[in-house]
Parts: sequence; structure tokens; C-alpha cells
Amino acid sequence: MTRAAASLSATCRAYRLVPTDGGSRLGQVEDVAPAPGPGEVLLRVEAASLNYRDLLILRGQLGAVREGLIPLSDGAGRVVATGREVTRWRVGDRVAPIFYRDWVAGAYREAYGPAALGGGDADGVLADLIAVPEASLVRIPNELSVEEAATLPCAALTAWQALVVRGGIAAGDTLLVQGTGGVALFGLQIARAVGARTIVLSSSDEKRERAEALGAFATVNYRATPDWDVPVRKLTDGLGVSHILELGGPDTFDRSLRALAAGGRIAQIGVFTGFGPRSNLFRLQQINGTIDGVNVGSAEQFEAMNAFLVAHRIKPVIDRSFAFDEAQAAYDELASGRHFGKLVIRL
Repeated sequence: MTRAAASLSATCRAYRLVPTDGGSRLGQVEDVAPAPGPGEVLLRVEAASLNYRDLLILRGQLGAVREGLIPLSDGAGRVVATGREVTRWRVGDRVAPIFYRDWVAGAYREAYGPAALGGGDADGVLADLIAVPEASLVRIPNELSVEEAATLPCAALTAWQALVVRGGIAAGDTLLVQGTGGVALFGLQIARAVGARTIVLSSSDEKRERAEALGAFATVNYRATPDWDVPVRKLTDGLGVSHILELGGPDTFDRSLRALAAGGRIAQIGVFTGFGPRSNLFRLQQINGTIDGVNVGSAEQFEAMNAFLVAHRIKPVIDRSFAFDEAQAAYDELASGRHFGKLVIRL
């Protein structure tokens, strides 16, 4: 028997992807409200946040997606109903769905990929009500607002996976991040909390100042200094950085290799400059470096990250919030690159 909050609506608002030439557009619809099945929870989404992946999906650059797909992977809200056999959650609990619905614990498996929310065939969170498996939810820390919690499932967990789970970043290390988006700023905040120094690349002097106020050790304007690997090495006494969040992709990878210290680690995350290999990896061998392909994390890792954020009083950086009816404007702002941190849609 389903346990539900009183006065649940029979319908809910949602955005669905409508096919266009080569991509999709957002279409706002009124859907029949979903009902939680056995082992499922009905979540009222109160906030969602955007990632660069969402823009690529809308543009058709990440392969085919199902017509009518609900977009966005990252959201947070409250449990409003529970299906049969649900024991972990109660109506009123504040929770966030995980990016990979089936990656609860342990190592990543390729089989988890098709269930990544908001892509391929797996509906995302840009709807008032969504049904989620009980094990695919993580509790929101009391110290964070629902909008702040909505920024965590992809960007924050990706930075955590890259730097802590895989990278083992520690006091005395030096991190290089490219840009001032969500992953970059979460990386900066995590590194600062463990006593590591961070160098931030940005084409905006205003954003560089904001990054320094957030705790960056140094910043470099990559537009004014295209060979940014040179000043990065100077800032590290010629040694290079021990960790890099590689967010640019093919056009930045060679400079990342030149900026990397012996024994350093590159977390391959972003594709802002496109797809496809262009780099000669011989230098990686010469310096005994490591490349980690990083793609978010599990529910178990999400919970560990939340505990860390609370212990170190880390608050997500939100650039701007949009109303539900302004979802297209949020996508446009993401495409502009003007934002510093995360963009959120309030439901």
C-alpha cells in the first residue's frame, strides 16, 4: 500500500525534450502524476541544477535521446509518498536522487550508464513529481538549502571522485582547475578544506578575483596568456601541479600534460572544446603520471561527500536561480559561459 502526503495533485508540470533538426528543444507539459511502485519513492522536486552535459544533450551532441525525455540529472526535494516495501524513507524527508540510478555502492560498471538521469532513455528531474527507487536517494544535510543540495549530484560528486576517492588529494598538494563552473569551484573548495593549494584558469579578471576570494592560491587569465602552462609551472617553482581537473578536453590536454608534475594525476572530466584524442601521451609516461577517467560517483560516495561538506562548512556557489517557467533562460545562461558556479531552477 502506498503511503502518501495529503492533497497530492493528480497532475504535475514537467519539461520534455521535443526533437528538432539535429537536437531537441524544451517543451513544457502537464503530465499525469506518477505513482511510486514497490520499492519506489515519490519525490516532489523543489530545485534542479544544470550541468554542461544537459546542454550537450539538448544540442544532440551526446547521441540519441528518447523523444519526450525529461531532462536534467541534478535535483533535490521532499518525499511525498512511498510505495510498498520502502523502509528507508518517510514522507517529508529531504533527499536528492543520484546521477546513476543503479550505482549505489562499489566500483562503477558500464551497465549503470543507460540509467544516468536526464540522458539516453532515463527521465531526469525537471518535473514537479518523479518516482525514484528507494536505494537511489541520498539524504540532504540539514545545513544545506534544497537549492544548494540540488547542485551536488553531478558537479560536486565528480570533483569529490576525482580529488578524494581517486586522487587522494592532501595538504601540500597543488590543484589546477580550468574555469569557474560547478566542478571547478567544488574542486577549489574541497582542495582548500584539505590544505591543498589551487590555481584557477579563467578568461575573466572579475571571475579570477572571485576565485581568489573563495580561496584560490593563484589565478591565470588563459585568454591573455594562451601558454598558461608556463606561468602555472612558475607558480609551482618549476615543478608543476600534482592534480588537474581537466575540463577543457582536446584543446587543453597538451598544456595540462606540460603543467603536470612528476607523479601527478589528471582527472579527465570535461569536453568543453569538443571530442576526440589529439594528445601525444608520451610525456605522461616520462613523468610517471596518471589519467583518471572520472564520471560522477555512487550513492555511498555521495553520502561520504555530504559528511565532508558539513564538517568543513562548505556551501555550494550558486550564481543565479531561475523560476520553472524560465528553464530555457537557464539553458541560455549556461551556454553563455557568464556564470560563476551553478545555475539553479526553482520548482
